[in-house]
Amino acid sequence: MGAQNGRDLLIKVDLTGGGDFETIAGLRATRLSFNAETIDVTSMESAGGWRELLSGAGVKSAGISGSGVFKDASTDERTRQVFFDGETPPFQVIIPDFGVIEGPFMISSIEYSGSYDGEATYEMSMASAGQLSFSAL
Repeated sequence: MGAQNGRDLLIKVDLTGGGDFETIAGLRATRLSFNAETIDVTSMESAGGWRELLSGAGVKSAGISGSGVFKDASTDERTRQVFFDGETPPFQVIIPDFGVIEGPFMISSIEYSGSYDGEATYEMSMASAGQLSFSAL
């Protein structure tokens, strides 16, 4: 995968609950991270004293974060609704020339800020709330 435009990494939210995904407007920076906890099964019999990990075990998770400016009433409203109602709707993350990650996420934080002589901005963080799927592009 060669160099890509950062603006092509998109976060989309299901607006209606029926698979109607729309890009969260106004995002200027986005980030996606994957994590997998490990389970250490090292024992006195481990070859050469090297740590051993239990394959296929542990908890997997993903986190998404983004920041930007207010731009689109429908996605701004849906994002606020998801947070205040504690919903875990499907989101999609489009990774250019790689694939699409889809699954339920919970918005774990939203921060709003603004300066006297600048635009109002927001930052949000989301945590995976169930099984995610991957589709190659």
